[in-house]
Amino acid sequence: MGLLESTKTKIKPVNRNLEDAIQKHLDNLTKPQGSLGYLEELAKQYCLAVNTAKPHLGEKIIYVFASDHGVVEEGVSAYPKDVTAQMVLNMLYSGAAINVIARHVGAFVNVVDMGVDYTFKETDDIIDRKIKYGCGNIAKEPAMSLYEAKQAIDTGILLSHTAIDEGAAIIGTGDMGIGNTTPSSALYSALMNCKVEEVAGTGTGIDDNGLKHKVDVIKRALKLHKDSLNDPIEALAAVGGLEIAGICGLILGSASRNTPVVIDGFVSSAAALCAYKICPEVKDYMFFGHRSKEKGHAKFLEWIGARPIIDLDLRLGEGTGAALSMSIIEAAVKIYNEMETFESAGVSGKA
Repeated sequence: MGLLESTKTKIKPVNRNLEDAIQKHLDNLTKPQGSLGYLEELAKQYCLAVNTAKPHLGEKIIYVFASDHGVVEEGVSAYPKDVTAQMVLNMLYSGAAINVIARHVGAFVNVVDMGVDYTFKETDDIIDRKIKYGCGNIAKEPAMSLYEAKQAIDTGILLSHTAIDEGAAIIGTGDMGIGNTTPSSALYSALMNCKVEEVAGTGTGIDDNGLKHKVDVIKRALKLHKDSLNDPIEALAAVGGLEIAGICGLILGSASRNTPVVIDGFVSSAAALCAYKICPEVKDYMFFGHRSKEKGHAKFLEWIGARPIIDLDLRLGEGTGAALSMSIIEAAVKIYNEMETFESAGVSGKA
């Protein structure tokens, strides 16, 4: 049995029998019942995910998966492909938005090279899991082979185990890859069975003509690979990306270890969609960090029935929305753990 198959067998629905005890504790905290709104739901979801009514907090670890995409040669991005490697280096030198936000919330950032078309130096503080130098142009060929897609998923699974073994109590997803909203949109269209126009957006800032061209490119890719779109792993190989497959594995691996995983925006959610299609039980362990401004993300959140934690019109990726939301989840759990009850505080309850 391979790593992916063995991981799937370990992902179980959360134990709903714990709900009464969790809710009773929330209702006994020194506040009107339900007055902390969604924070109370987040605390409950966290408790269920870690399978205890007495949760603990640990490290917050974010993985930013990076890869290049051959489809950039079709003119679907406002930025050149070289920016992927340049931004990865910026992250390694702690100069990107994700670094700033992670420092603010007390999270660790790990950058993973899954398929950047660049050779990093041995002195660069990067996790080298390069499978190849960039994905294929999905408008002309598969993004990767089926073997490479499974290899990328396994990489994400193993990295989740590493984080948990190092003390992670919650894991965040992030991405870096110029052009990767194009394969993400292709995955949404294929796996949610919806029109490309409903999910494809402006990405890095293309204009209306650029968006029309991007939609046409995605349609060409879907037509070319139509026989590979019914299975999530085959779809990942055909029209996805190495970093998307890596995030998919990270989500599956985290769920298999009863560890909450915070999904970032549009690209990370495409990976979450693949993980959900592979193993629907994974949904119990996923927190959706934010609603991206990128077109199609709201449709996905509605499709999967998830409420995002924040909505700030973010569309950067990198794990920025996940990092911000991790601090909110942490606050919710601290309220659950540290707030006095009516009995312990000697406060009179509701008459």
